[in-house]
Amino acid sequence: MTTLLKNYSKHLTALVVFLIAYAPAFRWMWDRWWERDSYYSHGILIPFVTAFLIWQIKDEIAKIKPKESSWGLPLIVAGVLVHLAASLFRVYFVSAFSMLVVLIGLVLYFFGAEFFKKIAFPVLFLLFMIPLPWVVIANLSFKLKLFAAELSLHVIRGIGIQAIRDGSVIMMPHAHVIVEDVCSGLRSLISLMALGTIFAYWFKGAMWKRILIFLFTIPIAIITNMCRVVILSVISEVWGTQYADGFVHDATGMLVFVIAFVLLYAVTKLME
Repeated sequence: MTTLLKNYSKHLTALVVFLIAYAPAFRWMWDRWWERDSYYSHGILIPFVTAFLIWQIKDEIAKIKPKESSWGLPLIVAGVLVHLAASLFRVYFVSAFSMLVVLIGLVLYFFGAEFFKKIAFPVLFLLFMIPLPWVVIANLSFKLKLFAAELSLHVIRGIGIQAIRDGSVIMMPHAHVIVEDVCSGLRSLISLMALGTIFAYWFKGAMWKRILIFLFTIPIAIITNMCRVVILSVISEVWGTQYADGFVHDATGMLVFVIAFVLLYAVTKLME
């Protein structure tokens, strides 16, 4: 143990300084992950997924001889400068993003380009744990909920229920459904994109197929969310709005993600 600590004293020191320096960014991410109606509740899982992906290739990594690379220094310096400026103005999204730049720089500096190339995907996958700024979330959510309401309106009319749309409100003869921000589909889209990235990474095939698997997450998330809005609208119209709240509302949210997962898996199998 003493020999191990001595051999990796520089690495451990750099890691401790890194964690202390980015403590405010970690705290900001933690708060965003656990806030009510969070769009990034999956964020806490991302570091564990990254660790698992690296563990999967541990035998390949063990064959690589660490070789320090000076290319890491410019990234470390640039990342630290951005972090300092972002921390001064409390722009935590930029600070969290600079954390990845510094992390990449540290890997390059201590272990070399060949080592980083091997773990590049797991490290870059950490991007999915960094929440987008609220202004971006609000803008995307607003547009997506209007789009979801419009698509759902056409389906509802198609099954024989009279309905009109006023903004994100779908009005039917006996009930109306409001497509709120949390029902816009953005939450499932963000989570599904992270999942689709994993599917594409594990897929053994041409790069264009991997890209296509990832891109399929977008229509799958939109369509499954639309189905949820339609189901809740039909329940509200036929049985009453009280039956579309509470457990049913939450259960359809879980069901939608399960269906989206199955569809994404089916796309991956078709690509094979």
